[in-house]
Amino acid sequence: MTPALPTRAALRFAGVLWLVLASSGCKHEPPFVWVQDLPAQPAPPSSYVIGPGDLLNIRVWNQDGMSARVRVRSDGKISLPFLNDVVAAGYKPDALAEQIQVHVKAFLTNPVVTVVLEETKPLTVSLLGEIAKPGQYAMEPGAGVLHALASAGGLTDFAHRDRIFVLRDLNGQRARIRFDYEGLTRAEGRAAQFRLQSGDVVLVE
Repeated sequence: MTPALPTRAALRFAGVLWLVLASSGCKHEPPFVWVQDLPAQPAPPSSYVIGPGDLLNIRVWNQDGMSARVRVRSDGKISLPFLNDVVAAGYKPDALAEQIQVHVKAFLTNPVVTVVLEETKPLTVSLLGEIAKPGQYAMEPGAGVLHALASAGGLTDFAHRDRIFVLRDLNGQRARIRFDYEGLTRAEGRAAQFRLQSGDVVLVE
């Protein structure tokens, strides 16, 4: 017996069902930008700018009682003997020394002040996805993506080596900056020049 041909309504229903199933299996790709298409990052400043969390060694020449090792507070200020709070964040060490000298002149004639940066606050970066040891890591200033991946034990066997992203807040929006592992290991171009910032998220898919 010859099987009955499907009706037009049945064909239409099958077509609609196929479209629904196909669309449900598709994943929307969030927008991203390849690292090589980013504008060049500005060159680092010629001298370090002090920020909260930094540890400073402040010496007033021949005045041990006015010298101290202090950590910059979250409000950007430091406390020194004989002085009120002094704003330190945003200054380079030499500029801060000049500011402190102005304050110390109320007690000394021609004071000589030096400021030495003993310890910088590390960057805090999160690593997620197909990473051997996902989590939050402290990085030295100037660290790149490859260094962060190595700190977390590298990629898993399921990682897509061309789907490494850095998620970063830029101008109030979340940007997805894409890297491939081979480009990182070759240490060429923008991938080699890219520097992580505190708060970045490294995501491996």
